[in-house]
Amino acid sequence: PAFRRFQREFLLGYLPALAADWLQGPLLFQLLQSRGFLRSQIAALYSCGFASNVAFGLISGVFVDQLGRKKSCLLSLGLCSASCLLQLSRDFLALAAGRVLVGLGTSLLFSAFESWYVHEHLERHDFPAEWIPDTFSRVALWNGGLAVAAGLVAELVAEGLVLGPVAPFLVAVPFLVLSGIFAGKNWDENYGKNRPCGKACGEGLRGLMSDPRTLLLGLVQALVETILFIFAFLWTPVLEPHGIPLGIAFSGFMAASAAGSALFRRSVTGRLRLQPL
Repeated sequence: PAFRRFQREFLLGYLPALAADWLQGPLLFQLLQSRGFLRSQIAALYSCGFASNVAFGLISGVFVDQLGRKKSCLLSLGLCSASCLLQLSRDFLALAAGRVLVGLGTSLLFSAFESWYVHEHLERHDFPAEWIPDTFSRVALWNGGLAVAAGLVAELVAEGLVLGPVAPFLVAVPFLVLSGIFAGKNWDENYGKNRPCGKACGEGLRGLMSDPRTLLLGLVQALVETILFIFAFLWTPVLEPHGIPLGIAFSGFMAASAAGSALFRRSVTGRLRLQPL
Protein backbone atom coordinates (compact mmCIF):
# COMPACT_ATOMS: atom_id res chain seq x y z
CA PRO A 1 0.00 0.00 0.00
CA ALA A 2 2.81 2.46 0.77
CA PHE A 3 4.37 1.78 -2.62
CA ARG A 4 1.06 2.28 -4.41
CA ARG A 5 0.55 5.62 -2.65
CA PHE A 6 4.03 6.74 -3.61
CA GLN A 7 3.54 5.54 -7.18
CA ARG A 8 0.23 7.41 -7.40
CA GLU A 9 1.87 10.62 -6.18
CA PHE A 10 4.49 10.34 -8.91
CA LEU A 11 1.95 9.64 -11.65
CA LEU A 12 -0.29 12.53 -10.59
CA GLY A 13 2.68 14.88 -10.82
CA TYR A 14 4.15 13.51 -14.05
CA LEU A 15 1.23 12.55 -16.29
CA PRO A 16 -0.24 16.09 -16.66
CA ALA A 17 3.20 17.26 -17.85
CA LEU A 18 3.28 14.47 -20.43
CA ALA A 19 -0.22 15.39 -21.59
CA ALA A 20 0.90 19.00 -22.05
CA ASP A 21 3.91 17.86 -24.05
CA TRP A 22 1.74 15.84 -26.43
CA LEU A 23 -0.73 18.71 -26.91
CA GLN A 24 2.06 20.80 -28.45
CA GLY A 25 2.71 18.30 -31.24
CA PRO A 26 -0.29 17.92 -33.57
CA LEU A 27 -0.70 21.47 -34.91
CA LEU A 28 2.74 23.10 -34.56
CA PHE A 29 3.48 23.17 -38.29
CA GLN A 30 -0.01 24.46 -39.07
CA LEU A 31 0.38 27.20 -36.45
CA LEU A 32 3.69 28.41 -37.87
CA GLN A 33 2.30 28.24 -41.39
CA SER A 34 -0.70 30.34 -40.33
CA ARG A 35 1.75 33.00 -39.13
CA GLY A 36 2.88 33.42 -42.74
CA PHE A 37 6.33 31.83 -42.47
CA LEU A 38 7.98 30.06 -45.39
CA ARG A 39 8.72 26.36 -45.11
CA SER A 40 12.45 27.14 -44.78
CA GLN A 41 11.70 29.43 -41.84
CA ILE A 42 9.52 26.78 -40.24
CA ALA A 43 12.37 24.29 -40.68
CA ALA A 44 14.68 26.74 -38.91
CA LEU A 45 12.23 27.04 -36.00
CA TYR A 46 11.98 23.27 -35.70
CA SER A 47 15.78 23.07 -35.74
CA CYS A 48 16.01 25.59 -32.88
CA GLY A 49 14.04 23.24 -30.66
CA PHE A 50 15.94 20.13 -31.71
CA ALA A 51 19.34 21.83 -31.35
CA SER A 52 18.63 23.19 -27.86
CA ASN A 53 17.40 19.76 -26.77
CA VAL A 54 20.56 18.08 -28.03
CA ALA A 55 22.95 20.71 -26.64
CA PHE A 56 21.38 20.78 -23.20
CA GLY A 57 20.97 17.01 -23.15
CA LEU A 58 24.76 16.69 -22.90
CA ILE A 59 24.80 18.37 -19.49
CA SER A 60 21.24 17.89 -18.27
CA GLY A 61 22.14 14.98 -15.99
CA VAL A 62 24.81 16.96 -14.15
CA PHE A 63 22.59 20.06 -14.09
CA VAL A 64 19.67 18.15 -12.56
CA ASP A 65 21.86 16.50 -9.92
CA GLN A 66 23.32 19.83 -8.78
CA LEU A 67 20.23 22.04 -8.95
CA GLY A 68 17.97 19.45 -7.34
CA ARG A 69 15.62 17.09 -9.12
CA LYS A 70 12.41 18.58 -7.81
CA LYS A 71 13.57 22.09 -8.73
CA SER A 72 14.55 20.79 -12.17
CA CYS A 73 11.07 19.33 -12.65
CA LEU A 74 9.49 22.67 -11.76
CA LEU A 75 11.94 24.49 -14.03
CA SER A 76 10.97 22.18 -16.88
CA LEU A 77 7.31 23.00 -16.39
CA GLY A 78 8.04 26.73 -16.27
CA LEU A 79 10.10 26.64 -19.48
CA CYS A 80 7.43 24.68 -21.33
CA SER A 81 4.71 27.07 -20.10
CA ALA A 82 6.70 30.09 -21.32
CA SER A 83 7.19 28.38 -24.67
CA CYS A 84 3.46 27.75 -25.05
CA LEU A 85 2.64 31.40 -24.30
CA LEU A 86 5.25 32.60 -26.81
CA GLN A 87 3.31 30.79 -29.54
CA LEU A 88 0.83 33.68 -29.36
CA SER A 89 3.48 35.92 -30.93
CA ARG A 90 3.90 36.47 -34.67
CA ASP A 91 7.51 37.56 -34.32
CA PHE A 92 10.06 35.10 -35.68
CA LEU A 93 12.61 35.71 -32.91
CA ALA A 94 9.98 35.27 -30.20
CA LEU A 95 8.88 32.00 -31.74
CA ALA A 96 12.51 30.89 -32.06
CA ALA A 97 13.00 31.67 -28.37
CA GLY A 98 9.91 29.59 -27.64
CA ARG A 99 11.37 26.63 -29.53
CA VAL A 100 14.64 26.95 -27.62
CA LEU A 101 12.76 27.01 -24.32
CA VAL A 102 10.69 23.97 -25.18
CA GLY A 103 13.87 22.12 -26.18
CA LEU A 104 15.38 22.87 -22.78
CA GLY A 105 12.15 22.04 -20.98
CA THR A 106 11.67 18.77 -22.82
CA SER A 107 15.23 17.70 -22.05
CA LEU A 108 14.48 18.20 -18.35
CA LEU A 109 11.04 16.64 -18.64
CA PHE A 110 12.50 13.32 -19.76
CA SER A 111 15.37 13.26 -17.30
CA ALA A 112 14.53 15.10 -14.07
CA PHE A 113 11.20 13.39 -13.34
CA GLU A 114 12.53 9.87 -13.75
CA SER A 115 15.72 10.68 -11.81
CA TRP A 116 13.61 12.07 -8.98
CA TYR A 117 11.46 8.96 -8.90
CA VAL A 118 14.34 6.45 -8.91
CA HIS A 119 16.10 8.24 -6.04
CA GLU A 120 12.94 8.45 -3.94
CA HIS A 121 12.04 4.83 -4.68
CA LEU A 122 15.42 3.43 -3.68
CA GLU A 123 16.92 5.86 -1.19
CA ARG A 124 14.07 7.49 0.73
CA HIS A 125 11.44 4.73 0.69
CA ASP A 126 13.79 1.74 0.33
CA PHE A 127 11.41 -0.13 -1.98
CA PRO A 128 12.82 -3.10 -3.96
CA ALA A 129 14.51 -2.12 -7.22
CA GLU A 130 12.45 -4.84 -8.97
CA TRP A 131 9.35 -2.67 -8.51
CA ILE A 132 10.69 0.24 -10.59
CA PRO A 133 9.66 -1.31 -13.96
CA ASP A 134 6.08 -1.54 -12.71
CA THR A 135 5.92 2.24 -12.38
CA PHE A 136 7.54 2.97 -15.72
CA SER A 137 5.35 0.43 -17.50
CA ARG A 138 2.35 2.32 -16.13
CA VAL A 139 3.89 5.57 -17.33
CA ALA A 140 4.34 4.06 -20.81
CA LEU A 141 0.75 2.80 -20.88
CA TRP A 142 -0.69 6.14 -19.77
CA ASN A 143 1.65 8.03 -22.08
CA GLY A 144 0.30 6.20 -25.11
CA GLY A 145 -3.28 6.95 -24.10
CA LEU A 146 -2.45 10.61 -23.45
CA ALA A 147 -0.81 10.91 -26.87
CA VAL A 148 -3.92 9.59 -28.61
CA ALA A 149 -6.17 11.85 -26.51
CA ALA A 150 -3.96 14.88 -27.22
CA GLY A 151 -4.60 14.63 -30.94
CA LEU A 152 -8.35 14.44 -30.40
CA VAL A 153 -8.34 17.38 -27.97
CA ALA A 154 -6.19 19.45 -30.33
CA GLU A 155 -8.60 18.80 -33.17
CA LEU A 156 -11.58 19.63 -30.96
CA VAL A 157 -10.32 22.98 -29.67
CA ALA A 158 -8.71 24.09 -32.95
CA GLU A 159 -11.37 23.03 -35.46
CA GLY A 160 -14.44 22.00 -33.48
CA LEU A 161 -14.44 25.14 -31.33
CA VAL A 162 -12.83 27.20 -34.13
CA LEU A 163 -10.13 28.56 -31.83
CA GLY A 164 -7.30 28.04 -34.30
CA PRO A 165 -4.03 26.06 -34.15
CA VAL A 166 -2.69 28.06 -31.20
CA ALA A 167 -5.46 26.71 -28.94
CA PRO A 168 -3.77 23.37 -28.03
CA PHE A 169 -0.73 25.28 -26.76
CA LEU A 170 -2.92 27.36 -24.48
CA VAL A 171 -4.77 24.24 -23.30
CA ALA A 172 -1.39 22.72 -22.40
CA VAL A 173 -0.57 25.51 -19.92
CA PRO A 174 -3.15 24.50 -17.24
CA PHE A 175 -1.81 20.93 -17.36
CA LEU A 176 1.72 22.22 -16.76
CA VAL A 177 0.50 24.41 -13.91
CA LEU A 178 -1.40 21.48 -12.38
CA SER A 179 1.70 19.30 -12.56
CA GLY A 180 3.82 22.03 -10.96
CA ILE A 181 1.39 22.64 -8.11
CA PHE A 182 1.08 18.95 -7.28
CA ALA A 183 4.82 18.27 -7.45
CA GLY A 184 5.65 21.43 -5.54
CA LYS A 185 3.30 20.57 -2.68
CA ASN A 186 3.78 16.81 -2.42
CA TRP A 187 7.30 15.94 -3.55
CA ASP A 188 10.50 16.16 -1.49
CA GLU A 189 13.74 17.48 -2.91
CA ASN A 190 16.68 15.21 -3.66
CA TYR A 191 20.12 15.65 -5.22
CA GLY A 192 22.66 13.56 -7.08
CA LYS A 193 26.42 13.40 -6.97
CA ASN A 194 28.17 16.75 -7.26
CA ARG A 195 30.44 16.08 -10.25
CA PRO A 196 32.14 18.52 -12.64
CA CYS A 197 30.39 18.62 -15.98
CA GLY A 198 33.57 17.88 -17.95
CA LYS A 199 34.34 14.82 -15.85
CA ALA A 200 30.81 13.44 -16.17
CA CYS A 201 30.78 13.93 -19.95
CA GLY A 202 34.23 12.35 -20.22
CA GLU A 203 33.12 9.29 -18.27
CA GLY A 204 30.07 8.93 -20.49
CA LEU A 205 32.15 9.24 -23.67
CA ARG A 206 34.71 6.70 -22.45
CA GLY A 207 31.93 4.29 -21.54
CA LEU A 208 30.39 4.73 -24.97
CA MET A 209 33.65 4.17 -26.86
CA SER A 210 34.78 1.21 -24.74
CA ASP A 211 31.80 -0.98 -25.65
CA PRO A 212 31.16 -1.46 -29.42
CA ARG A 213 27.64 -2.75 -28.78
CA THR A 214 26.74 0.36 -26.79
CA LEU A 215 28.17 2.58 -29.53
CA LEU A 216 26.26 0.66 -32.20
CA LEU A 217 23.03 0.91 -30.20
CA GLY A 218 23.54 4.66 -29.87
CA LEU A 219 24.12 5.07 -33.60
CA VAL A 220 21.03 3.03 -34.48
CA GLN A 221 18.93 5.01 -32.00
CA ALA A 222 20.27 8.28 -33.43
CA LEU A 223 19.30 7.22 -36.95
CA VAL A 224 15.81 6.20 -35.81
CA GLU A 225 15.34 9.54 -34.03
CA THR A 226 16.55 11.36 -37.16
CA ILE A 227 13.87 9.62 -39.21
CA LEU A 228 11.23 10.55 -36.63
CA PHE A 229 12.31 14.21 -36.61
CA ILE A 230 12.11 14.36 -40.42
CA PHE A 231 8.70 12.71 -40.27
CA ALA A 232 7.53 15.18 -37.61
CA PHE A 233 8.37 18.03 -39.98
CA LEU A 234 6.90 16.53 -43.17
CA TRP A 235 3.67 14.82 -42.18
CA THR A 236 1.58 17.99 -41.87
CA PRO A 237 2.36 19.52 -45.30
CA VAL A 238 1.80 16.11 -46.89
CA LEU A 239 -1.61 15.45 -45.33
CA GLU A 240 -3.05 18.96 -45.00
CA PRO A 241 -3.71 19.54 -48.75
CA HIS A 242 -5.95 16.46 -48.77
CA GLY A 243 -8.20 17.87 -46.05
CA ILE A 244 -7.28 15.21 -43.51
CA PRO A 245 -7.93 16.40 -39.91
CA LEU A 246 -4.46 16.78 -38.47
CA GLY A 247 -5.42 16.03 -34.87
CA ILE A 248 -7.16 12.81 -35.90
CA ALA A 249 -4.16 11.82 -38.01
CA PHE A 250 -1.84 12.48 -35.06
CA SER A 251 -4.00 10.29 -32.83
CA GLY A 252 -3.82 7.55 -35.45
CA PHE A 253 -0.02 7.73 -35.47
CA MET A 254 0.12 7.54 -31.70
CA ALA A 255 -2.35 4.64 -31.56
CA ALA A 256 -0.22 2.74 -34.09
CA SER A 257 2.88 3.44 -32.00
CA ALA A 258 1.19 2.18 -28.84
CA ALA A 259 -0.02 -0.92 -30.68
CA GLY A 260 3.52 -1.60 -31.91
CA SER A 261 4.90 -1.32 -28.37
CA ALA A 262 2.25 -3.69 -27.06
CA LEU A 263 2.95 -6.16 -29.87
CA PHE A 264 6.67 -6.06 -29.07
CA ARG A 265 6.06 -6.75 -25.38
CA ARG A 266 3.76 -9.66 -26.21
CA SER A 267 6.29 -11.06 -28.69
CA VAL A 268 9.12 -10.96 -26.16
CA THR A 269 7.25 -12.13 -23.06
CA GLY A 270 4.44 -14.20 -24.58
CA ARG A 271 4.39 -17.58 -26.26
CA LEU A 272 6.61 -16.54 -29.15
CA ARG A 273 9.51 -15.66 -26.82
CA LEU A 274 11.27 -13.62 -29.49
CA GLN A 275 14.61 -12.16 -28.47
CA PRO A 276 15.67 -8.62 -29.42
CA LEU A 277 18.84 -8.48 -31.53
